[in-house]
Amino acid sequence: QVQLVESGGGLVQPGGSLRLSCAASGTISSIYVMGWYRQAPGKQREFVATITRGGSTNNAHSVKGRATISRDNAKNTVYLQINSLKPEDTAVYYCNAGETSGRYYWGQGTQVTVSS
Repeated sequence: QVQLVESGGGLVQPGGSLRLSCAASGTISSIYVMGWYRQAPGKQREFVATITRGGSTNNAHSVKGRATISRDNAKNTVYLQINSLKPEDTAVYYCNAGETSGRYYWGQGTQVTVSS
């Protein structure tokens, strides 16, 4: 079992920045990829960014050039830094972890609101 706890969400003005954190616990040795997804009101959950155990990253086109995903293996934590935030970035951001077995886990989500 893997537990994920997100933090760092909040209200930010357009053009601002935010760093989200996702702390993993449990059988973390089985995790091979972690990532971030988001869900805006009335929309489906969508991919934002992922990072593999080896450090390879992938970003969605909607945040490319504005978002950086990174990880601190010593802290079992993954981060998502988003700059130049836009109102359309408003969503609940979810952390996701994938095991080599094919099982995936989700965090409880953290709200990000971009508004003046």
